[in-house]
Amino acid sequence: MKSTAELEVELNANYAFDAITEAGANLTPVSGPGLQGLQNLGNSCYLNSVMQVLMAVPELSKRYGTSPGGSLTQHNLLQNVPPKEAAGNLLTQTTKLASALTSGLFAHPIAEEIGPDANAMVTDPKYRLAPRMLKNVVGKNHVDFCTGQQQDAAQFLQYYLELLELQERKASARLTKGDGPLYTTSHLFGFRTTSRLECQADQAVKYKDSATETIWSLRIPMEKAVVPKDGDKEATDVPEQKRLKADDEEPKPVPRLSIEACLDSWASETTIDGLQWSHLGNAKHSATQKTRLTNFPRYIVLQAQRYTLGPDWSPIKLEVSLDVPDEMDLSKYKFLGPLPSDRVVPAESADTEAKTADGPTTPAVDEAALAQLMDMGFSLNSCKRALTAVGGNNIEAAMGWVFEHNTDSDFNDPLPDVGTDVSPEIGKAVAESAVQSLADSLGCFSVDQVRVALEETNGAPDRAADWLFSHMDDLEGAISALKKNRAPVEPVGSEESVSLEDGPGFYRLTGLISHIGKNTGSGHYVAHLKKGDKWIIFNDEKVAVSEHPPKEHAYLYLLQRTDTIDSPHESY
Repeated sequence: MKSTAELEVELNANYAFDAITEAGANLTPVSGPGLQGLQNLGNSCYLNSVMQVLMAVPELSKRYGTSPGGSLTQHNLLQNVPPKEAAGNLLTQTTKLASALTSGLFAHPIAEEIGPDANAMVTDPKYRLAPRMLKNVVGKNHVDFCTGQQQDAAQFLQYYLELLELQERKASARLTKGDGPLYTTSHLFGFRTTSRLECQADQAVKYKDSATETIWSLRIPMEKAVVPKDGDKEATDVPEQKRLKADDEEPKPVPRLSIEACLDSWASETTIDGLQWSHLGNAKHSATQKTRLTNFPRYIVLQAQRYTLGPDWSPIKLEVSLDVPDEMDLSKYKFLGPLPSDRVVPAESADTEAKTADGPTTPAVDEAALAQLMDMGFSLNSCKRALTAVGGNNIEAAMGWVFEHNTDSDFNDPLPDVGTDVSPEIGKAVAESAVQSLADSLGCFSVDQVRVALEETNGAPDRAADWLFSHMDDLEGAISALKKNRAPVEPVGSEESVSLEDGPGFYRLTGLISHIGKNTGSGHYVAHLKKGDKWIIFNDEKVAVSEHPPKEHAYLYLLQRTDTIDSPHESY
């Protein structure tokens, strides 16, 4: 007989299964342009869900898709691409998949309208769309996405947007409108945050801007969740898979929490100990910190951190239902500028980053340890922070650090750039520890080659590896060209060629990606999208009108600024 703990783990894997897949509901299948399912390649539902959500964004369906009845081969991004390069060209494969999703050319007839031959026609290979080539080109240089294992949809989305931006910049001449600037895909989601740090010694204030981000990751403050009482509608209308029970135990209702509580927790004031303040002679003092959004992008991807570590340090899913409204006012989370009473740290001191460490350098982060820690459900930036704090590769110590610091307001912020060495050859700042780490990881390139690649990609290891592999045919020639030019094309991660979009803080919920399973490295992903006045469920190849979109169980939420609805950006 299974113990209560074993039953809880087993039921946890199926948490909200019925609600997310809408099992048992009489769903009406739909098919057509924008209503095309994607074949599951084994464990590719994370990719399927992300691509369905992205290509439902009007700007992206316009840039990469094909209008109903149009010809896939006439798309601008498919023209003049050498056949031998097409398979490895990210823009080509993105365009192929997007055009298939938006054109309706592969949409199968509705079974109810066909008659006795329905099953044979619906399963006809010509109606099945497999994203195999896109998966191959995205994952070819990634330790996780190159495998056939399940992956984290949020991690995949972030990585895909980074790769896509790199390729869009290389193909800027084909994507810009006339002589206008290039608007990359990540620009649609790009936002920054501004943190207000107040020194507790003299109440001086320093403001710090983050790097551009594309996913707003929110911790779920379970301490604020409310367990419905017996007899409450929320307690009684809970699907069977959403309850924990063992044998004859009474069903256990699931705690509830508002998404506003998650946002408030992100924006709450926190205390940081041991910061160095240059205006006080680098003396260390505690500081209070508040973080706000610097701009309101056209679209926001909210990530609900539904995964944590259990008593045995194994990843588990938080059992909580989030109350998420269709309309949100995020205005109170906007940075409105310094307060009139602020005594801001002088500009000459503000250039020196307040640091918690005594030394100027940070240890190199082990890529394998980073991937293993991210498999437990934590964001890329938080995992980098944890590993950096414990020396770069100690997973056990990093998990301990996560337990202590997961409530920090900067837990998911990018690490500040510290301790860089300047290469005299091209003149860009790169960390030598990062050079050596990447050279050891790749194994087939010299330290000098890796250094040049990192300089060209602003120090980003993934993009540096992509640059090296894409220039293997004539690597020395490519390096020589960079040295002669001394003014390379603007890399991903540098300042945007156009300002980040901003507007009023009113948003509408337009998409969901939900996860079923104990952690993001297993289970199943399902997408829901708002199409007109109806919600549509995209469960791999199954596409139907949704009766009850699982807003309370989603892992990723797509929000659109209400002033942009029905007004797509003209530069895409």
